[in-house]
This record gives sequence, C-alpha cells and structure tokens, in this order.
Amino acid sequence: MKNDVIGLTRALVAQDTINPPGNEASLALMVGKLLAENGFKVEYVPFGPDRLHVIAERGLDEKQLPIVFTGHFDTVPLGNQKWTMDPFAGEIKDGKIYGRGTTDMKGAVAAMTIAAIEAFEEGTPSGGIRLVLTAGEELGCQGAMDLVKTYTGLGQARGIIVGEPTGNIPAIGHKGALYLNLEATGITAHSSMPQLGDNAIYKVARAIVRMEQFDFRQQEDPLLGYSTINVGKVSGGLNINSVPDRAGFTIDARITSNLRNNEVLEQIKKELGNDIDVEVLVNLPAVANDPDTAFIHGVYDACGTSDAERKAPKTMPYLTDGSVLQRAYGGIPTVIIGPGEPQMAHKIDEYCEVSKLEQAVDIYKKIICNT
Repeated sequence: MKNDVIGLTRALVAQDTINPPGNEASLALMVGKLLAENGFKVEYVPFGPDRLHVIAERGLDEKQLPIVFTGHFDTVPLGNQKWTMDPFAGEIKDGKIYGRGTTDMKGAVAAMTIAAIEAFEEGTPSGGIRLVLTAGEELGCQGAMDLVKTYTGLGQARGIIVGEPTGNIPAIGHKGALYLNLEATGITAHSSMPQLGDNAIYKVARAIVRMEQFDFRQQEDPLLGYSTINVGKVSGGLNINSVPDRAGFTIDARITSNLRNNEVLEQIKKELGNDIDVEVLVNLPAVANDPDTAFIHGVYDACGTSDAERKAPKTMPYLTDGSVLQRAYGGIPTVIIGPGEPQMAHKIDEYCEVSKLEQAVDIYKKIICNT
C-alpha cells in the first residue's frame, strides 16, 4: 500500500466492502496500520462480524479542541449493468480513477488519511486531529449510530469535516431523513364476495393519497428550503381473485432543520389513523450550520470560496454520518466536502478525478493547519 493518495485510493478500492454485508474489517485494519505507523493512536471499535470502525488521534492538546474528519468504508452494490472497468482495480484512465467507492467515498478516506499524516510532517497542528472512520453507513448510518451509543472515546471537537462527494466545494448542510415502513392488515376472502373480507390494499391506497397531500405546516428553511415526502415502494395482495389481507408502502421524508423529525412522525401517524402500522427504519436530523462561525469561514478560506459563494451557501441532497456525529458532538460546525462528484455516487463505472483527489489532500491539510 503506497503512502500517497492515489496509491491508497487504489488499495482501498481493491477491498470489497459492498454493504450488505460490509466486511470492512480488513480495510479498517489496513488504514489503521498506516496511521499507527505514522504516529497516530489507533483504536478499533467492533460493529458486527468482520466489521470495524477506526478511531485515530494525534496531536491533541489542552489549548484547543481537535478537528474531526469522518468517512465510511462501505460501498453500495455494483448494480445490474455490466461495468466496462474492473470495479475493484482502481484503474486510471484519462485522469480518472475508476472503481466502486472512488467517489463514495474511499477516495475521500484516502485523502483525509494522507492529509492527516502529511500535516504532522510539516508541523504540529494546533488542537490535533481525530479521524472517525465508520463501517455501515450506506443503509442509513447504522454504523455511526451504533458507535455513538457504545463507544465512550469520541471526546470533544471544534468542527467536523465529512468527506462525502461535493467536488471539493464545501457544503454546510443537508436535510434529515425519516424512513418509514407502513403496513395495513385486513381479512382475506374470495374476490367474488368482497363484502366478507377487509381489503388491506384499499386502506393503503387511501393512506398514500393522504401522504401525497401531506402538509408539513412549515416555513421555508433559509438554508435547506422545504421538507419533502415521497412514497417509494408499494406491495400487497396474494392473487387476482382474493381480497388482500396485507399491504404496505414506504415513505422517505426529508426534513429541514426548522422541524423536528419526531413531531413530523407523530403528525404522519395522526394523519394515517389506526388502519396503518408505522415502523421507523431511519430517523436522523438535518445537518445545519450558522455560516458565520469561525470554523466555517476557516474552511471557506482553505477552499478559496468566493464572497458570492459564501452568501449563497451550498447544501447537499443526500444523508451523511454528519447527522449522527454533529448531534453527538453537541451541534458543532459540520462541513461536507470531498473530492468525488455527487452525480457519480452509486453509478456504474464510478470514478473520481485524480486532480480532485490531490486537491482534496491540499484542502484538508489547510483545514488542519489553519482552521
């Protein structure tokens, strides 16, 4: 494994950490070994069979709190279409490095690891660094949630950098997520005598119409806009000539910082009534920041962000471990910035530009040394 961002990215991509099942342990040990060899105190936190988180620290002092850099080891499946490039080879072509996870987000993990090592080769950054590298992010940040519940060594921090793909443009927020599985039950009967049964699909159909018309009763969030709701999957029924006794659907609600997820959940339950059972799959708050904090301005300075861009802060549409960690660290400033391009995440022939990886190392080092 090479001690440079391209070599490290290729080494990480070569490890199959598709989730499910994840199997992030070997990759976690690889990164942890590199960090330990370069003076970091490294701890491995278990997260199920063959799954590990990595917590690595260096240079912590009593004068200033450290910066937390966070990324995840797992990736999504390859998809049903055939790749034209080997998804685990890290092949480089036309200035792009290809493979599953190059953009989301092994490239960023490599960049923040190399930046952390090089920052201490050039001096002693005030406050130091803590890397929080997680297993199990892709299915709803379960790994980070388990980490904050079971691990007591997260300490304090002055800011968080989340390495999700932004094309190296800093983003200071994203909506929270409320994923729900909803189900109705009924009584089966022959379809020629529907009056003898209780049709679960009709209950679900009425519920879906109510969700299409759902009113968040919200004002526009100045950073994140408006909350949204989407019904993404519907299921139910046994066959054409039976009254269905079970039906279900899913909801993905994306919620801004001016609403509380649990209040929205109770509003949904009230709207749907007793006919629908509600199971919560994911319940994570928005990431939101005051753009005028010193840490945010320090990140903007490291990125060369213009005055016009600062007046119209960038936000991202996707969910990140920042939802979990910002809350765990008491609401500290949290910025999403990584070398991948958002539109390449989860795609066939995923790639990250080599120049963006190298730029990310430089940006991360400036954040470490100057923010």
